[in-house]
Amino acid sequence: MSLVCIKDFSEKNVCYRFSVRAKMHAPKKKKSVQVNFNLNECIAKTVEIDNNTLQRGVNVAAHCKIIGKIALELIKREPQWLQDAFFPPGSELVAASHDIGKVSPAFQEKIHRSLGIILNLANPELDKIIGYHATVSQSTLVCQNEYIPRIIGKHHGMSPAPQNLGIPEDEKYGGKNWQNLREELVTELKNTFKNDWPEIQTSLQSDVLSGLTCVADWIGSGSLFDNKEKLSDTIIAEAVDRAGFVPPRINTRLNFEDIFTFSPKQSQIKLIDTVTSQGAFVLEAPMGSGKTEAALYAAYRAMEEGSAKGIYFALPTQLTSDKIYHRMNKFLEKIIAKDCPHRHSLLLHGSAWLKYTELGEEGQPGRSWFNSNKRGLLAPFAVGTIDQALMAVMNVKHGFVRDFGLAGKVVILDEVHSYDSYTGTLLNHLVKALRELCCTVIVLSATLTADRRTEILTSIKSKDVASDEPYPLITALPKNGSLKCFEIGNTDNAIVRIKIIKKDEKALEQALLRAERGEQVLWVENTVNEAQDHFRQIGARAKEMGIEYGLLHSRFLKTNREKNEEYWVKLYGKEGREMRRNKGRILVGTQVVEQSIDIDADFLITRLCPTDMLLQRIGRLWRHRENDATRPQQTKQDIWILSPRLQDLINEPNSLGKSVKVYAPYVLCRTLEVWESMKVLYLPAQIRTLLEKTYKEQQEQGYMAIYKKEIEDIRDKLERFALIGISKDGLTLPESKASTRYSDIKTVEVLLIREMHRNEKRISLKFLDDTTLLLPAHHKDIDHKRRREIASVIYRNTVHVPEYCAPQISLSNIAWLRGYAYLGNTEENPFRATLVSMDGSITGFDYNVVNDKYDLQYDSMLGYVTQKK
Repeated sequence: MSLVCIKDFSEKNVCYRFSVRAKMHAPKKKKSVQVNFNLNECIAKTVEIDNNTLQRGVNVAAHCKIIGKIALELIKREPQWLQDAFFPPGSELVAASHDIGKVSPAFQEKIHRSLGIILNLANPELDKIIGYHATVSQSTLVCQNEYIPRIIGKHHGMSPAPQNLGIPEDEKYGGKNWQNLREELVTELKNTFKNDWPEIQTSLQSDVLSGLTCVADWIGSGSLFDNKEKLSDTIIAEAVDRAGFVPPRINTRLNFEDIFTFSPKQSQIKLIDTVTSQGAFVLEAPMGSGKTEAALYAAYRAMEEGSAKGIYFALPTQLTSDKIYHRMNKFLEKIIAKDCPHRHSLLLHGSAWLKYTELGEEGQPGRSWFNSNKRGLLAPFAVGTIDQALMAVMNVKHGFVRDFGLAGKVVILDEVHSYDSYTGTLLNHLVKALRELCCTVIVLSATLTADRRTEILTSIKSKDVASDEPYPLITALPKNGSLKCFEIGNTDNAIVRIKIIKKDEKALEQALLRAERGEQVLWVENTVNEAQDHFRQIGARAKEMGIEYGLLHSRFLKTNREKNEEYWVKLYGKEGREMRRNKGRILVGTQVVEQSIDIDADFLITRLCPTDMLLQRIGRLWRHRENDATRPQQTKQDIWILSPRLQDLINEPNSLGKSVKVYAPYVLCRTLEVWESMKVLYLPAQIRTLLEKTYKEQQEQGYMAIYKKEIEDIRDKLERFALIGISKDGLTLPESKASTRYSDIKTVEVLLIREMHRNEKRISLKFLDDTTLLLPAHHKDIDHKRRREIASVIYRNTVHVPEYCAPQISLSNIAWLRGYAYLGNTEENPFRATLVSMDGSITGFDYNVVNDKYDLQYDSMLGYVTQKK
């Protein structure tokens, strides 16, 4: 379509007249039309109606009103106390004004040219040069409150570059005429919502409103609003429902036994009685003592009393088992009222949950917030990782969306340890922010030092906290109160026999011997590669001895991992009591088995790791005393720790193999120093003592002084990084590059395909389990619901692996996946896809080598296997 343009500026009515000669796609004849270019002619969106054709969508004024109405609907669904704290009258006006920057010559030229219309208003490349329309929005909004222009400037996830910002009547934004038009739009929005700008008091409130604006924009850019410039309240409410913002209706007056079918223990009762208001609370109690159930019931009580609007259960890492989803769902099935209209969508469905919600533009398949780990932050109930919550206090893209999502919820931080000071720095800031966000924060741990506990609650570093405090213990910092500790009382001690073993061969023989006589053996390694190696060694012997053996780690396809965990957790859990009698077994695992997975072993072998994690692993030994009757008669509570002698480890840290890549040598040496002379462990009586001995400050000499200096330097550096990450003034990072822990290794998702066939119309995929999936050649050829279903299937056939040993694939080779998976951009590429041959070899789609440093394979028994070349 070509166009000849004649400009006629009239400041009185801010109107632009164009003489247009357009060559249309279908007709052969040319025809001339005249267009009055006013606010109604400023386009906000285009709509793709098929693979090749765009048509005009809503105009800027209509889109802004849609977003304002959605923001108003979202606010209405918040509890009144949260509305009073963060959403003053006029908040919807802020959200509505987000796209005023689209009323600019560069943007209008660009969007009209995408429709084949040349206006000659400006060079369309100018839109990119000046930092896109969000920069224009921030630069040209005239407002007394300093926060409001910043909010609308970062509605795409980050603030515009400072060097791109200008004055409202800057020529690059169209000069005075276009500024008049933008101000006309703002006036129209004020009249529509019958409000003026709100008073915003703090940076945190500004972040919450930024999150509201961003989410409202996503929802309002969804398919419900294509070409709709006049909308009913019903459509607005439906869109918000579809996005998952559904206030839950819960059953009231349920006691602990109603939900969990057993009576609460003393520690559980104490926590429930302590959490009576918003604030931060720490429960320190032994492994297997029911901390999860205590926290969930306290969360239920907070929701029942109206002081919380939902629950976010934050797991320590992505390594954590998916079994926690099942535990959470059992809880939700009891507390969500059966007549709740959205009961099914409120339950957690893992990747399948993605099929049931439509978050709009950024939440579509192929966009970054389609990921269920992120989306869960916005749902009333979710299980996710602590990393996602930590990003609420970091300068990462869409960090403020997390503030909006978490505000007013019960946030349960599970299995917090003393080990990682980098995560610790972020965690201190997170707990402080959550308290200010009207949250109820419940920190669960078996392994905190007194110093670390106080630091989490108060953000104050202290070396003066008494280290002989009782254990178990509850520490509370209510929203309007002071720090208090509550002793839970004595618990029965278990006696565990300890043995340090230098040779793996001896441990292997002992594992086989114990399994042969009927014991359920658990062997825990610190890395996936070492777990795979020992699984092979055990398998070579166990099979001929009639011993069942298995492997659990994080690098299985999600489909394989679910089946694997389901099988082994059943055997080693409460349900496997009768099956335990049939035969002995050996289960090899990694950190997956120490975190949020309910298994009970008769005998434990573990590689040396920091005291925190060592205690967590011991918590899987004789976990369910009701299983004692099924244990072979000669079985004792024994743990064998695989480690060189202390002096050998000090002289040569690499004697512990790849473990020093995961844990700092100094902490491993300090751990061994504490444990090497121990023959018997009393649990929980010695937990506090062991932790304090491991982490207490002490002077070192020789190699230990060097290792200590190394970890101090690393921790200082990481704390600085953490503080830089928290600062909102520096560079905003992509989420995949925001480091949240000491040993953070960048990871990616890899789609594994057995066969792929494609033609002009469709793509056929065959997965490793022989299931197939048909995709259209272009994702726009199917509706949003089917796209979400396809994306869910694709996600289930991926494996999560470190980037360094992932296939190195060009984005252009997997561009056909863009409508179903988030492939990234120039800053990040968190998704890969590759072929797996029948012998397990991983190759490119042209059967080419995909990693120069590692040979890659996938095996249903071993998982994702890497071998350095």
